[in-house]
Amino acid sequence: MGQAQVQKAKEYETIYILRPDVDPDTADRVQGRVSEVVDRAQGKLVKVEAWGRRRLAYPVAKQKRGVYVYVKYVGMGGLVQELERNLKLQDAVLKFQTVQLRDQVDVASVTVDPEEVKFQRLELAPEEEKEESREKVLGLVDMGPEAPRPRREEEGVEEFPEEEVAPESTGEAPAAKDKDKEEEGS
Repeated sequence: MGQAQVQKAKEYETIYILRPDVDPDTADRVQGRVSEVVDRAQGKLVKVEAWGRRRLAYPVAKQKRGVYVYVKYVGMGGLVQELERNLKLQDAVLKFQTVQLRDQVDVASVTVDPEEVKFQRLELAPEEEKEESREKVLGLVDMGPEAPRPRREEEGVEEFPEEEVAPESTGEAPAAKDKDKEEEGS
């Protein structure tokens, strides 16, 4: 009985996605909350990486892009649930996913490089893609000589000259119109 029971934890990684238009202060607040939750649960952050703005596999909350953040940490049971609960409460977070990497990790033996757990402040360029895609959709951008041009009525030749266009239908059969004319004439 001379050996003390060593507490074994689990290693997890969580990737969360922020709105594409998130400001750096909000991103810092979300990562601060993540760090706080891990600390409160006597866990250890191992690695934090901001992957930047990327295209989503499918639209989430009407967004086609998102800012990805990767977090690797070690902790006891209940940490993941608490972390995910806190992420759900953040309006800036679109989606998140946690995966267990290892079981039976000795927390005391985990070494943490201080540089690896520093959250790099997000300095994202404003998104220009929306404006460009809107202009392309409307055909306002010259996409080169090979690109098909939208057809405009004034450019094209009308298919039917005015004289040959059939009169608009009034819903009556043509025979009924002729009868009306005959009755008026007699």
